Amino acid sequence: MASPIPCVAVRGSTGINLAQGPPSYEPVKTFPRDDSKTCKAMLFSPDGRYFAWINGAIIKIILCENWKLVAEIARPKVCAIQFSTLSTYLATWEPSFVTQTSPQGTENLHIWKSENGELVHSFVQKKQVNWEPQWSSDEKLCGLLNGTNVLLYENNNFDKYVYKISGAKVAKFSIAPGNAPYHILCYMPGKPGQPSLGRLFKYPKFEIGDALASKSFFQADRIDIYWNRRGTNALLMTSIEVDKSGASYYGKQTLHYISTKGDTAIVTLSKEGPIHAVEWSPANNEFCVVYGFMPAKATLFNLKCEAVFEFGTLHRNCVYYNPHGNILLLAGFGNLRGGIELWDVANRKLIAKTDAPDTTMLQWSPDGEHFVTATTAPRLRMGNGFKIWHYTGSLVYQRPWNNQEELWEVIWQSFPPNTFPQKPISYKAVEGIVTNSSQSQAPKEAYRPPSARGQNITFKLHDDIEPPSKPGAEPNPSKAALKMKKNREAKKAKKELEFSGSAINGQVTSTSSTSTSVKMELTDDPEKNKKIKKVKSKLEQISKLKEQLKAGKQLEINQLDKIKKEDELLKELEELTL
Repeated sequence: MASPIPCVAVRGSTGINLAQGPPSYEPVKTFPRDDSKTCKAMLFSPDGRYFAWINGAIIKIILCENWKLVAEIARPKVCAIQFSTLSTYLATWEPSFVTQTSPQGTENLHIWKSENGELVHSFVQKKQVNWEPQWSSDEKLCGLLNGTNVLLYENNNFDKYVYKISGAKVAKFSIAPGNAPYHILCYMPGKPGQPSLGRLFKYPKFEIGDALASKSFFQADRIDIYWNRRGTNALLMTSIEVDKSGASYYGKQTLHYISTKGDTAIVTLSKEGPIHAVEWSPANNEFCVVYGFMPAKATLFNLKCEAVFEFGTLHRNCVYYNPHGNILLLAGFGNLRGGIELWDVANRKLIAKTDAPDTTMLQWSPDGEHFVTATTAPRLRMGNGFKIWHYTGSLVYQRPWNNQEELWEVIWQSFPPNTFPQKPISYKAVEGIVTNSSQSQAPKEAYRPPSARGQNITFKLHDDIEPPSKPGAEPNPSKAALKMKKNREAKKAKKELEFSGSAINGQVTSTSSTSTSVKMELTDDPEKNKKIKKVKSKLEQISKLKEQLKAGKQLEINQLDKIKKEDELLKELEELTL
């Protein structure tokens, strides 16, 4: 039986509509298009059974197998929606208001049956941040953040909670994927001067002494939780909004590891700077982190938090695994130029590179072979539209918007796991389309200062970019180890320079600008001797550069500047030996 064709849902100023994905791209004629200009949100259920959206007046739920309308819910103030894990329920959130009859606030979080829109239960949930109910994978357990407590319900009976996590103030929680036994990770902010905590509990034991694992950390204004697909391992990225050291505009982030076996660790990153993106492989045994000041590093880690592969350094800040986990996409969006790399994960091999400038969102197709990029408002109001790509880097479809219209969101239709079989990776690009923007252009020349213009000088751009590599014996060196290594290399280089020239019977030889030898005796002062050796090393470098220049080699600007300082260094050397 042939695999189904995933559809693409599009939301914008012209309403909501659906189109088929590759290879047809035709509109879905049976879908009841909504032309409302106020569609606030849209969502496919996790298994792809339902599609729901808000048009500013009502909530509509569509059955995806025939695109027929199954429910309409008149809630004009709803601005956020969320399906349960098995698509049985749809949760909605709208602002809450204090009235005479409702001094605690009006009920604003509602849970409905997806199949017919029947109301199941309503709650008061004042804050929109972390408003979503969380279900276990089998929907037998549901959790809700209520103030600083977590309320837990069983078998979708919302009349009364069965357990409450309240030993400490909880700011965020996350129910691990997977069936029983259930695991719940809680973030508990610390009081001033005290550490914040990430505690992992096994349902239904929630006393502090019952925690399977606990991770403490300072400097955490917020926390992001990333579970692997099985729900056995999690990453906690802690963030502070402002880096008091002034080193980073993005604040400061730290990555921690925690497992249901009770293991904890800090993920040591080998480059200073912010953590841009984190994602687990769908295969569960690896995760990728993009981090560091630009150009950023991308590193693959195993479950021991050891670096197993370095993707090198480039201007990137995003990471996306395809649904099968066999292809990894690294990209640089936002204030970067839109470069995309696609990697064969198993073979650690680059498949293709391409560019998608002005991209504000990217999502893999459930078939694992295609992905969509889009330029959306309000981030960018000009040049809105979306493109569909093949993983070999070929652009296979594009849909531009005119300047009078805005595109807000593009999402793929969801499907149950294993709907699409994993295919062998091909390195041969499929046939694509050619656009004006993708046609080749003359390469832009690098900037040269006025003093260097008109000269035949070669210099290397992006000398801080590193190629991909596999870590050696020390898979994930600490900051102290990296500093020691750097010092060792500097001392070795210095020693080589000090003894590379002629040093006979305590005499140091230096070549002057007239190619005559100048011999200088070392003094009895150790400090002066250090300075003499330093100056002598610079003169020897200049001598070598002059020989290269005489042989016809093209030198860099900084090398030419060094040669100009020769007379100044000779004078300094004379003064030191007086």
